[in-house]
Amino acid sequence: MSARQWIGLTGCCALLLPWCVRGQPRYPSGLRVESDLVLVPVTVSDLFNHPIKGLTKDSFRVFDNGVEQNISQFSMEDAPMTIGLVFDKSGSMRYRLDRARLAAAAFFLTANPEDEFFLVDFASEPRLAVPLTRNVERIEDRITQARPAGTTALLDAVYLALNHIRKSHYGRKALLIVSDGGDNASRYTRNEVNRVLRESDVLIYSIGVFGSYNRWRPVEEVDGPELLRKISESSGGRLIPITDTIQLPYMAVKVGMEMRNRYVLGYAPAGIQDNGRYHRVQVKLTPPDGLPPLHASWRTGYYAPSQ
Repeated sequence: MSARQWIGLTGCCALLLPWCVRGQPRYPSGLRVESDLVLVPVTVSDLFNHPIKGLTKDSFRVFDNGVEQNISQFSMEDAPMTIGLVFDKSGSMRYRLDRARLAAAAFFLTANPEDEFFLVDFASEPRLAVPLTRNVERIEDRITQARPAGTTALLDAVYLALNHIRKSHYGRKALLIVSDGGDNASRYTRNEVNRVLRESDVLIYSIGVFGSYNRWRPVEEVDGPELLRKISESSGGRLIPITDTIQLPYMAVKVGMEMRNRYVLGYAPAGIQDNGRYHRVQVKLTPPDGLPPLHASWRTGYYAPSQ
């Protein structure tokens, strides 16, 4: 029985039913400046990481370099997208790899028929194991063949994935990292990866497969959660930490739904100069009374065009 069949039998398909209603999205996934319009995709979730739909424009306030902006366009985003799976098969994943495979299979259950995918797997060095394709079975087969060994070149893998995703013609682009975050073999630095990420429109989600606390863990594993968190949040995504690997497939389905259910706020910057500098964007939620505490994620800034 394949991982995909196993996931289906355990009921993950049922998790998808409330989110199968499709809208009419036509916006890119990354924060972009199109002429005089800035588009900010925003994910909203509750304390249990469930995506929240049904909010109106009045539920959001957006600030550009501290100046509140008038939201002139508002929609829900749901269109074909390109997703790169960045999959850790290093030695530190030895006791977590089986569940990580199931998580990947569960994630693919949320795919749209027109989505395209690719696989970058990594241990001591990254490898483009499967280039852009709509055939997720090819990716699942490669993951099934993965054997844990070697050190962890996480940053190099992210760098490779960010470069390969440029070949896609879809406006919506995302990476899903499945790793413990314990980088100890990369040639590229955090700053170099962040520079490429800032210049891209790629959303990054990370499923952090973390073990229980052990003071004898290597320092890179101790720093793993913070590394994954910073990479994810700087793109507008977030880190989903997992300490119980039984949760992995379930959380992967949640991530897939969240990627595909995003609000898009559009505004024409007022009081902002086209100076080519980096602009920080802040989104505040003002949801209707009666809703539980909500969390918003968005890409935190963009470079203004030069005059």
